[in-house]
Amino acid sequence: MGLLASVAGPLAERMADTPSSYIVVGSLASFFVLTIVLNVLRQLLFKNPNEPPVVFHWVPFIGSTITYGIDPYKFFFACREKYGDVFTFILLGKKTTVCLGTKGNEFILNGKLKDVNAEEIYSPLTTPVFGKDVVYDCPNSKLMEQKKFVKFGLTTEALRSYVTLITGEVNDFVSHHKGFQGSKGKINLPPAMAELTLYTASRSLQGKEVRERFDSTFAELYHDLDMGFTPINFMLPWAPLPQNRKRDFAQRKMTRTYMDIIEARKAAGGKKDSEDMIWNLMSSKYKDGTPIPDAEVAHMMIALLMAGQHSSSATVSWIILRLASRPDITEDLLQEQKDILGADLPNLTYEDLSRLPLHSQVVRETLRLHSPIHSIMRKVKSPLQVEGTNYIIPTSHVLLAAPGVTSKQSEFFPDPAHWEPHRWDAGHALAPQGGAGKVDEEEEKVDYGYGLVSKGAGSPYLPFGAGRHRCIGEQFAYVQLQTILVAMVRLFRFRNPDGSDKVVGTDYSSLFSRPLDSAVVEWERREKGENEKE
Repeated sequence: MGLLASVAGPLAERMADTPSSYIVVGSLASFFVLTIVLNVLRQLLFKNPNEPPVVFHWVPFIGSTITYGIDPYKFFFACREKYGDVFTFILLGKKTTVCLGTKGNEFILNGKLKDVNAEEIYSPLTTPVFGKDVVYDCPNSKLMEQKKFVKFGLTTEALRSYVTLITGEVNDFVSHHKGFQGSKGKINLPPAMAELTLYTASRSLQGKEVRERFDSTFAELYHDLDMGFTPINFMLPWAPLPQNRKRDFAQRKMTRTYMDIIEARKAAGGKKDSEDMIWNLMSSKYKDGTPIPDAEVAHMMIALLMAGQHSSSATVSWIILRLASRPDITEDLLQEQKDILGADLPNLTYEDLSRLPLHSQVVRETLRLHSPIHSIMRKVKSPLQVEGTNYIIPTSHVLLAAPGVTSKQSEFFPDPAHWEPHRWDAGHALAPQGGAGKVDEEEEKVDYGYGLVSKGAGSPYLPFGAGRHRCIGEQFAYVQLQTILVAMVRLFRFRNPDGSDKVVGTDYSSLFSRPLDSAVVEWERREKGENEKE
């Protein structure tokens, strides 16, 4: 009995101390279960016939966030099969209405300013990266003027000069990069192509002076700034996270770099010794006659550099990954160059790009399957009725367009998952259907304040968006991508390490879709004389 008492006494005391803990844990568990039950009942019993169907979800705030984030396209197609082209899902507590198909693209991307707004969605993410008073941190009318300034710096004459500059950067890069030393080897494409496109974009769009500052330190700053484009910063751009502290330091440092260039030019009397985008912006004025402030020029240069590098970085990686899965296409490309430009493969010119249809089709087909941005969002500013339905989208919702869905639909692109550049050949069995093969010149034009552009939203193929926020760097992107492709085909053969035709999956963890690491290919340098003039 004494032993029993000696054990039972302390045990009873400990049990007396624990009921409150059990009650707290039990209460939290009960609350969580009750929340889920009520959320499910609300979805089943209280459906609003005047709003799009809501994608079923268990946890209220989380909703479909995880499923959407892992693979947006898989999520979109699954929801389309169950709910149709218009549906709503919960994205971190926000009701997000998706409108798929060409009508959905038109509805959102060509929406009127009074109805839909991009600035409220993207400003929290982009302003800490680009800086104040540019892009989405200013009224739309001012953004249209800024786009006009930049567009005037992308003249045909400028693009013509960029071909030579980009080719030079590619040749210099592959001769010095450790991943391309020797006659053959392997290389992890995403980091290598990110570095290459940083150099090509800075040299062409921003000039020799900026390019010369891109040492390893500046490249690291760019990387830290790029890390600001993480999904959490849609909601918490101010959060004291390590990557955000690095982002803010990099933003200040890069702004100071551009400001130093501007101030030095002004101190020298403002006399141009070259022509580049900085000079173009320094000499531009807003409609009210106000010159662009130096800080805004610096911030616009940051935005321009990131725009010229981001999508091209991922797309160049995808192009080479696809060529590694189809070595026959690489040889077709080299043969096209020899047939059209000459067997001695003379130096590439801007005019040559339009004479190389297969090269253009490789870029086009890669963008079809690997659109850089999978989701384009707008804040609803006034209730909107979806044409052909009784759905009214309230102002509490966010609208989401996904043009990459239509470019993967079989009704527009037969065997849509198959990468086949020759599908764009006239009369090919896999040729685009339903207007998907229209060229830009055939589209209706509209001026949003920065010159005539194709509305384009009715097309199933919209790798650069549509409407007033259509990417103004589209033409530059094609020039950059095709020029890099021409140079790489002249220099290398590519194949998968295992000899298969497989391609790595997609990383959707940031705003931009990119290949998963490690995306490694084998390369073999072509023999001297096989790919260039002696």
